[in-house]
Amino acid sequence: MDYQSLVTSTNMCVIYQLLLARHFPCSFQILSCSFMKETIRYLAGIAGPSGYGSKSTAEEVTHNCSCSQLTAIITGATSGIGAETARVLAKRGVRIVIPVRDLTKATEVKERIQNESPEAEIIISEIDLSSFASVKRFCSEFLALGIPLNILINNAGIFSQNLEFSEDKIEMTFATNYLGHYLLTELLLEKMIETAAQTGIQGRIINLSSVVHSWVKKDGFCFRQMLNPKNYNGTRAYAQSKLANILHAKELARQLKARNARVTINAVHPGIVKTGIIRAHKGFITDSIYFLASKLLKSTSQGASTTCYVALSPQTEGVSGKYFADCNENNCSAIANDEGEAQRLLRQTRALVQRLSHQQPA
Repeated sequence: MDYQSLVTSTNMCVIYQLLLARHFPCSFQILSCSFMKETIRYLAGIAGPSGYGSKSTAEEVTHNCSCSQLTAIITGATSGIGAETARVLAKRGVRIVIPVRDLTKATEVKERIQNESPEAEIIISEIDLSSFASVKRFCSEFLALGIPLNILINNAGIFSQNLEFSEDKIEMTFATNYLGHYLLTELLLEKMIETAAQTGIQGRIINLSSVVHSWVKKDGFCFRQMLNPKNYNGTRAYAQSKLANILHAKELARQLKARNARVTINAVHPGIVKTGIIRAHKGFITDSIYFLASKLLKSTSQGASTTCYVALSPQTEGVSGKYFADCNENNCSAIANDEGEAQRLLRQTRALVQRLSHQQPA
């Protein structure tokens, strides 16, 4: 399966802005003022209301957190932002559960974490987020352990240039980035509510999204088309899945509040993180644009900071249904704030899950 980094589209967002400025200067003038203000703030790492900004690292935003009583599940924790999130949370005393496709990579991550934090407890379990059966199997195995669950970080994601389908015959990007995490959350939610009630410690769910969610317009967000697109575009599929992650967080937050459950859910944009993808595009862009784009990229630790902040900070206690970037609450697109759209998405998702569950052998 030819998967590319999940941050491809996010990185390309910056390149797109730079190319727009270079090749279409008149059109870009409309955007340039606000874009430049945000860019200056980003480059300078100016702190927001939380006291943190784009330059803050995962260790910095959690330096006062001691969390020896907590258990966290982190998907996609074998590399990049997920691995750094697991390392930092383990360093703060959190028991880490890593559901993965590649057990060898997970074992390597576990060894690296325990070399730094010998007391860290790391549990590895197999999962394929694109497969409903695999997600259900993982959840059954986890619940059988009888341990609490305080934090669920839906971090894993893929970006696929080519149209591929999961074993459930669903477009792979949507199946992995959104549907798999939806089902994972649904099956573990009661455990999180139970844990919060028994311990008095608020549960927290974090959905990894992306700024590219704002590229999706309302008429381009059709559930049936996302399951089986007629004209596939990798960037569009990725952006749609990231929008779905926000809508999921918004609607589930509303439902949890209605239940008076002590569990929150928020979406985060990790930022534009350094990967090889920008270097791969250097032949397409000029050296000057490459230089400018590279200055906008975050380190992996900076990229993991917002996730760690929302997961552990006392400042985010009770905060739910929000979208965070650079460790601060941020604005998302109009459609991402559309309550009717969020309710419709979850209603359609639930119906799909129920239909597929009836088709699968018990």
